[in-house]
Amino acid sequence: MKFAAVVTAAAFTENQPESDTDMTTASTSLQNLASARDLFALTKPRVMSLVIFTALCGLLAAPGALHPVLGFTAILAISLGAGASAALNQWYEHDIDSVMKRTRSRPLPAGRMDRDTALHFGIGLSFFSVLLMGVAVNWLSAAILAFAIFFYAVVYTIWLKRNTPQNIVIGGAAGAFPPMIGWTAVTGDITVMPILLFAIIFFWTPPHFWALALFVNSDYSKAGVPMMPVVAGRQSTRKQIFGYSLILAICAIAPFALNATGAIYGTAAILLSIFFSALSFRVMVSKTSEPSDMVQEKQLFKFSIFYLFALFAALVADRAILAV
Repeated sequence: MKFAAVVTAAAFTENQPESDTDMTTASTSLQNLASARDLFALTKPRVMSLVIFTALCGLLAAPGALHPVLGFTAILAISLGAGASAALNQWYEHDIDSVMKRTRSRPLPAGRMDRDTALHFGIGLSFFSVLLMGVAVNWLSAAILAFAIFFYAVVYTIWLKRNTPQNIVIGGAAGAFPPMIGWTAVTGDITVMPILLFAIIFFWTPPHFWALALFVNSDYSKAGVPMMPVVAGRQSTRKQIFGYSLILAICAIAPFALNATGAIYGTAAILLSIFFSALSFRVMVSKTSEPSDMVQEKQLFKFSIFYLFALFAALVADRAILAV
């Protein structure tokens, strides 16, 4: 026992900083780790996961084949581009993020990072992602990626978001590009199918985001962001959610109706869209005004995420079966 105590004490002493310099070095290392975590948080990893998934589905569903290394590189470039867009978005919106409850813990409003770092990180990542895509894959995909970054960072973030309640409608185009980029990475051209994939996400975005905006309405109102529920009111927003869900259903079923996909995708698209529209209808007829009572809105928001994942997964499964 005595021997064990001596060994333990020696090990503990050996691992301690031997001077103030060592302690400073250890502290600096911890700060660097925290900065790395904050840079990662700046890319909005949860949002990026959806971008990566839809881009990968577009790549896998496209006719033809891409070498696995080039496929990985294409998805990496798209991921970095999405992260760059998110970083530039948070650089510009640091004042809004500091007011809203759900965003005030982000690196910039929390004071863990200065704005210049976020700006340089976003710009550097943007150029690197586009260059990587162009050199490794093809320049059409790189051009679409560059436009998607510009659209989200400038058109949506700087121009639309603070000036019009249509911000998320028009700005939603930025999030609709990934499957198109994945598709063109394989084919090198744009046909009807990648346009339909773009349209699915474009018309999915308003009901998805407005469902969230309905129960965090006070945050947007406090921050002065003209989201649809703030400007047009909850009931008008609910009607528009249902309207967009019907357009979304048409776009989702269109690939099957045009014989561009098989029965697996067609069945999934029909069933998922019926359920999505049913939930949207329940939201439309709801009269609740308290966020705590907005059960339908929260259900629609959660299901909308599942809807997109399931729909694009069915697209890949359908392609895999047809290729056999």
